[in-house]
Amino acid sequence: MGANLENVTNVRPLGEDFRWFLKLKCGNCGEVPDKWQYVTLMESVPLKGGRGSASMVQKCKLCARENSIGVHKWVIKCASDNEKFKTMVQFECRGLEPIDFQPQDWNDYDDKAKECVGIYEVTHRFIKC
Repeated sequence: MGANLENVTNVRPLGEDFRWFLKLKCGNCGEVPDKWQYVTLMESVPLKGGRGSASMVQKCKLCARENSIGVHKWVIKCASDNEKFKTMVQFECRGLEPIDFQPQDWNDYDDKAKECVGIYEVTHRFIKC
């Protein structure tokens, strides 16, 4: 992600229940549902056949293939080099591919410092590992 930061020193998701709102594409047939979906680190659904777990398991409405995505980990980033792309989260994708991200509630007021803080003009890109 890249962004313009106002009075921000570190960027990180707030809690393990932080919701990553994504548009997800089926890797088998290419279907992209219209609605935004979210995944969190704390949600865990067992995969068939004892292959571990994922944050979300869903069956594609078009091809009926069962796909999954998991929040693998997230990274706290220092804000010193504002506007440069940083890796913020890694997803473990099994049949689902994130193609879009929707940031939620990225501004606030710091009572201690008595100043506005914010993350604006968020841009993103997905990199396959």
